[in-house]
Amino acid sequence: MSFLNSQADALNKKEHPLFKGDPVIWYIVAALSLISILVVYSATQSLAFKYLEGDTEYYLLKHARLVLLALLVMWIAHRIDYRYYARLSLFALWVSVPLLLIAQLYGTSINEASRWITIPFINQSFQPSDLAKLALISHLAAMLSKRQHRIDDIQEGLLPMLFWVGLICGLIGLSNFSNALILFMTSLLIMFIGRVPLRYFFTVLLIGAAALFIALSFGERAATVKSRIESYLNKEEVPFQAEQSYIAIATGGLTGKGPGNSTQRNILPNPFSDFIFAIIVEEYGLVGGAFVVFLYLGLLYRGMMILSRSHRAFGGLLAAGLSFSLVVQAMANMAVAVGLVPITGLPLPLVSMGGTSLLFTGLAIGIILSVSRGDIVEQNN
Repeated sequence: MSFLNSQADALNKKEHPLFKGDPVIWYIVAALSLISILVVYSATQSLAFKYLEGDTEYYLLKHARLVLLALLVMWIAHRIDYRYYARLSLFALWVSVPLLLIAQLYGTSINEASRWITIPFINQSFQPSDLAKLALISHLAAMLSKRQHRIDDIQEGLLPMLFWVGLICGLIGLSNFSNALILFMTSLLIMFIGRVPLRYFFTVLLIGAAALFIALSFGERAATVKSRIESYLNKEEVPFQAEQSYIAIATGGLTGKGPGNSTQRNILPNPFSDFIFAIIVEEYGLVGGAFVVFLYLGLLYRGMMILSRSHRAFGGLLAAGLSFSLVVQAMANMAVAVGLVPITGLPLPLVSMGGTSLLFTGLAIGIILSVSRGDIVEQNN
């Protein structure tokens, strides 16, 4: 990691006028984007033959356009002063609440969960939870940075944060329990870094656990969550998708079968999204899988370095929260593929094929780069 620090410090002095901020993060994003295009192209082969009469380039071009669009969103976001995101966060939260309710009551159901809203005219679906996650992390960082001098005040300091954490995590948990759990963990991290007294953490844990329990009880995923945990604990009968994922990883060996040579992509459900890491290991081996893990750990490390060097509490908390959220989601996706945790529906950030989730991931990384860019400007001045 010291190598990353020295390289980043050297490159910061030669900052490109178009690509500002932490250069290591730019390299990580470029590497993950290239891996994404290569693996999605391979993983969608059987899907293209089945539904598009062999037009294998259709999903490649569609995904490549989305990746480029996500990179454009990232570039635009990183050029904006990150302090503007504090002003927008509360508005984004108030917008997220009705959108989450609409998705739950009237949203498009995919994989037995109502998480999507279809945008009229353009016929594009998106998950309001992606907006809600960004908004909550940004607003938590903003509230903590403004309340540092009265952080011990329960009414003015703690209660507003508890309200938003419980509300947003509860609403997301109605249809996506794993996403809500990761967001709650991220909120705890931000509050810990933001110096919320440890004596209040039991209250925070209690409120968060209650919100998730209520969401699970009244939501549509209780039976699914229960069955997945039972399947995970039952070692005598492995779920089909997990079994195929294990086969893909086991047959990949050290260096893999080579790009485009996966066989499990024809059998494994969702090889281009939920189980894309299994295809990466099958085609590129343990070496390729370890490289992807290293990229995500590098992203987390650089996010925490931005926190340690940030001159403003809001910027540091924002960068740490967003990087932690992305990397924990990535680790959860990869842990599912290798059987360390029960099956979830979480995509691999910046790698899995997706629509608006890619764009929100690009926005999140763009905000992290914006914080880094602001700190570099202050250091140079």
